[in-house]
Amino acid sequence: MQTLRGIPVSPGFVIGRIFVIEDESRPRVKKRNIDLADIPAELERYEFARNASICELNELHKTAADEMGKEAAKIFLFHIGVLCDPTVMTPIKKMIEEDQVNAEYAIWNTFNTLSKKFASHPDSTFQSKVDDLRDLASRQLGNLDTKKKVSITNLNEGTVIAARDLTPSQTAGFDRTKVAAFVTALGGRTSHTAIVAGALNLPAVVGVKGLLAQVSDGQKIIVDGQKGLIILDPDEETIEHYHQAQIRARQVSLSLHEYAKLPAITADGVRITLLGNIEFAHEIDQVINDGGTGIGLYRTEFLFLTQRAKPTEEDHYRAYSECVKHLKGKPLTIRTIDLGADKYTQSQEENPERNPYLGLRSIRYCLVHQDIFRTQLRAILRASAHGPIKVMFPLVTNIAEFRTGKYFIREEMEDLDEQGVAYDKDIEIGMMVEVPAAALMAGSFAREVDFFSIGTNDLVQYTLAVDRTNERVASLYTPIHPAVLKLIRDVTRAGRRHEVPVSCCGQSAADPAFAALLLGLGVRTISATGSSLPMLKKTIRGLTVSRCERIAKKAISFDSEAEAASYVRSRLRKLVPEVFDGRPVG
Repeated sequence: MQTLRGIPVSPGFVIGRIFVIEDESRPRVKKRNIDLADIPAELERYEFARNASICELNELHKTAADEMGKEAAKIFLFHIGVLCDPTVMTPIKKMIEEDQVNAEYAIWNTFNTLSKKFASHPDSTFQSKVDDLRDLASRQLGNLDTKKKVSITNLNEGTVIAARDLTPSQTAGFDRTKVAAFVTALGGRTSHTAIVAGALNLPAVVGVKGLLAQVSDGQKIIVDGQKGLIILDPDEETIEHYHQAQIRARQVSLSLHEYAKLPAITADGVRITLLGNIEFAHEIDQVINDGGTGIGLYRTEFLFLTQRAKPTEEDHYRAYSECVKHLKGKPLTIRTIDLGADKYTQSQEENPERNPYLGLRSIRYCLVHQDIFRTQLRAILRASAHGPIKVMFPLVTNIAEFRTGKYFIREEMEDLDEQGVAYDKDIEIGMMVEVPAAALMAGSFAREVDFFSIGTNDLVQYTLAVDRTNERVASLYTPIHPAVLKLIRDVTRAGRRHEVPVSCCGQSAADPAFAALLLGLGVRTISATGSSLPMLKKTIRGLTVSRCERIAKKAISFDSEAEAASYVRSRLRKLVPEVFDGRPVG
């Protein structure tokens, strides 16, 4: 039995079997020398992988032509053409025959060489095809590894995915009837993969050092998403202990769900609005079932992360209209595309940004890629005709960015007016407060915006200079830091002065202790993952705003986050012990 420790990002206990996923961006292709007599068989393996890939691409082309149109589907014809091109096929076969190497290495070496040539070509048309070539190499390698290809589509129930890292789209694409949890070697508490895990209620532990060197397919594992532990080859006593923990967790979940039906009102009668954070429309029903009264954050970039082609205006419109339909008159706040940093754009670049978290991301990315931005804005406006929608811009750092985004909305409104297309002419336009600059200038922004939404994930990251996806500095990432609390207080004060509503939608808002501080700092609307809402209601109903204000005032006065967290922990455990006993704070 072996115990490894990581970062808990989604609670729950799972006893299952491991399935290892290789890192597609770093395929482990080993060079293997073959005997002269085995060359014909290796050539046959290559032809099998090539033909299987062509069949897959033909099917994709047909589907894409039906769903996206013939023009968009042409990309798959390019892929098929490359696989049939003698200038590609001949070097692969020649390497197998003359160098006597395995098909995997010949494919990888040939496509790697070709990718480098395309990347260095002065014509941007060639440069844009680099990702396509990498995809073709991965597809053929996948078809050579038939054992792994079969198993990934035929997972058993209770499977625990183990990987170096997972993209949000991989996480979102898991078969939830089979995949029970996942563990990764990389990642932090608020990485976007962790956010998706929480939304899907999949127990998860990330940042497990040396993970892939310790695990293998089929190995028995216990995932403790509460403490951030994974136990390999557990003994019977440990298995029974966690089996009982699963039973207790189900009982707690059932008792908590009773709070979902109750109003979110503090013990001194202050009503708090609880909303849900979502990535996909199908999550809305669960948010409402868990006691949410609307959606405070719809992360629309997952439309990009879960499909190869860029979403069209109709893709956006269908997604937003479906959300409005599920909400039945309840409010929907749509965050415009938050691409960049760890999401999407870097994998599309041959020369990725050196520091993407301080680079072309979020609203900056949208203002540069105006075609993508305007397409989304137009779809949002069209969907607003069917129900209450608000739109907010992410990572705004200066007034000009907000005004430009608002100007684009007004322009799209004029176009829709000319075409007689219905939309909400009074749609509210707000911004996320995610950087210290925005928090410090909240008074100026308040004259321009309809509402503020504090995004603690990035606000903590940029205030404390801690990469929120980096497991090496995870211990330094804490929202209960006096500097962070002061910035939140400044935003709520500016909101009150200018009568601008302020909400908080960061991942930290799901923590009952931090939620109590938010109440004390003046926040009256909290948006979090649906599964966390019953516990938040229980917390809110057990506290008074006046007590929360005193706790927040004292927490801000400390010199360090350790002192602040210790104080908050001790006070809340006295006030609502049934919520905070045994729970980590900060």
